[in-house]
Amino acid sequence: MDPMTHPYSDLPPEAFWRSGVAEVDPAALTSFYVPKVKIGPQTRIATAGSCFAQHIGRALRGAGVAVLDAEPAPVALPEATARAFGYGLFSGRYGNIYTVRQLVQLLQDVQTGEVSEAFVWEKAGRFYDALRPGVEALGMDSPEEVLFLRRAHLAALGRMLAEAEVFVFTLGLTEAWIDRPTGRVFQTCPGVIAGQFDPARHVFHNFTLPELRADLQLAFDLLRGFRKRMRMILTVSPVPLTATASGAHVLPATMHSKAVLRVAAGEFAGAHRGVDYFPSYELVTNPAARGRFFEANQRSVTAEAVQMVMGAFLAAQGLAEAAAPSPEATPPGPGEDAEEGGVICEDLLLEAFSR
Repeated sequence: MDPMTHPYSDLPPEAFWRSGVAEVDPAALTSFYVPKVKIGPQTRIATAGSCFAQHIGRALRGAGVAVLDAEPAPVALPEATARAFGYGLFSGRYGNIYTVRQLVQLLQDVQTGEVSEAFVWEKAGRFYDALRPGVEALGMDSPEEVLFLRRAHLAALGRMLAEAEVFVFTLGLTEAWIDRPTGRVFQTCPGVIAGQFDPARHVFHNFTLPELRADLQLAFDLLRGFRKRMRMILTVSPVPLTATASGAHVLPATMHSKAVLRVAAGEFAGAHRGVDYFPSYELVTNPAARGRFFEANQRSVTAEAVQMVMGAFLAAQGLAEAAAPSPEATPPGPGEDAEEGGVICEDLLLEAFSR
């Protein structure tokens, strides 16, 4: 065959590893995202997901995009304290949503408005919402107060979702702890923040690719129940697991989890016109970076990486010129980790159980 007529002969430089990756500054690998779901300054955005998703909301707000906030912080509350109590992290005070099943169950709760005292945890005489235990960091005086606040939370989310035009969701984990009698997925393992771990009741589960496919479809259908033409932008968090309960070493457990999430997100976006995939995971973890985009702990994503990823997203969406300069680093507030760039991550508390 004539080399000039071979199917690879007309491909652009970015189709080849050497010219597309190895010979390019990893911080410049930002042009391979062509958005299918377009947003503008007036697009009403809802954000949710794992810790890394908190950066997306910040970047969009900095670019002047209409990021919805169902539960704004009280005006007099200092910013660091507000964040420690779950305000301003996402479009609602649900805290981190690490798994797709957790998202599905939250959307179902918003739809029905149902709450249950079975999901109120106690610790030292204080009471916590088991489905978002880190949000009220000091706990409540009674189970009734927890349930009252949860009903208000769900009602606020219902109003917000009816407004949202695009739902941005970052997939973070496949591992989860499930309440055996009800099938309810918890945000974090019982006993880490509050409540008590019961091995007869609380079971570990590692979600499979078929389960993720089904849950993504259900989540999308539920979202479109709130707004008929709702669109989604999916990303995968590049942040490794803090710990694994799978029985495997944490490194292959992380690689497995991220690979399954990446396939699920990519396939789902490819199969739906109203769903897009943004490659934040690839931008941070690509081999050409040689670990440059991770802090010394090899887990926390650097400020440079966050700026690069968000810059790529905003540039592709035509919003880069409106973006505010990256703010100076501020001391971490209550519940924040200095190495995590000011994001709130409940799973960091698992480090306390390391021997």
